Amino acid sequence: MNLPLNRNLNADLFVTRFITYLNAERNASGHTVDGYVADLAQFVAFRWGVDRKPPFLWMEVTDDDARKFVAALSKSGALPTTTRRKIASVRAFFRFLRREHAAKSDPFGLLRGPRKAKTLPKVMSVDDANRFLERPIKDFEKGDATEFAARRDSAVFEFLYSTGCRISEACSVRWGDIDFRRGGLIVKGKGSKERLVILGSKAVAALQALRSLVAGLKPEFADDSAPAFLSGKFRPLTPRFVERRMKIYLAEAGLPAGLTPHKLRHSFATHLLDAGADLRSVQEMLGHSSLSTTQIYTHVSVERLKDEFAKAHPRA
Repeated sequence: MNLPLNRNLNADLFVTRFITYLNAERNASGHTVDGYVADLAQFVAFRWGVDRKPPFLWMEVTDDDARKFVAALSKSGALPTTTRRKIASVRAFFRFLRREHAAKSDPFGLLRGPRKAKTLPKVMSVDDANRFLERPIKDFEKGDATEFAARRDSAVFEFLYSTGCRISEACSVRWGDIDFRRGGLIVKGKGSKERLVILGSKAVAALQALRSLVAGLKPEFADDSAPAFLSGKFRPLTPRFVERRMKIYLAEAGLPAGLTPHKLRHSFATHLLDAGADLRSVQEMLGHSSLSTTQIYTHVSVERLKDEFAKAHPRA
């Protein structure tokens, strides 16, 4: 359960300046900016109430306010990762206020939040991934899906599994971004950082089949400037749309409904490392700024090996 939001936040002068700062200096994505503002809106509602209108007296915020806010988040059932993120968001805002001489101190500066539980990401097995990726075309062959929907969904999921891209990155790809001859493309990830990702032969074939079909239906949407992945109404796909399509194919393939497009990213990294790929190369393909973030997938690989050992070794 979340704490309520104060909807008047964007009328505060320093909040609007903070948003400008995030966009102009931090080069943050729209999704990231929305997250910062939502977290800040919860703190404002907690400190001054949901109906309080700007300006907010940021100078009045104390260390005790910060501690009580964290306690309220915990009481509301927020996960440790959620609490830590909200602390980081409000801390970033108060650092900005200090830079603007609108606050004397950062009441969140010494707060670290609850300890983050160490959990390994869930991944598909290679067999499960193959079974899932086959479903869109099988549905078309059985007459359960149109050719456009099947070709598009096949291309989307082959792209995600082949590149390890985040779903938001995939939804923003245009045909002109893709180098079909070399089998790769440059994607823009978090913080607008660009990186090279690789397209396997099956992903290339699925994308080419989709583009050829689109060219016959709506030639203008096969142009280099057009989004590669479109809905039936020829509008750019949204992450939520892709998630809904994935649930359909998971059910048909007999796979857990809790798997998400992001699990294809986890599976991509784990399967590469299982097959002997270099950790640094996987880091670059995922777009991780820190190698330690990528190393979680080596632990996944070790756990998978231990499971196989436990099942097969006579003295396990």
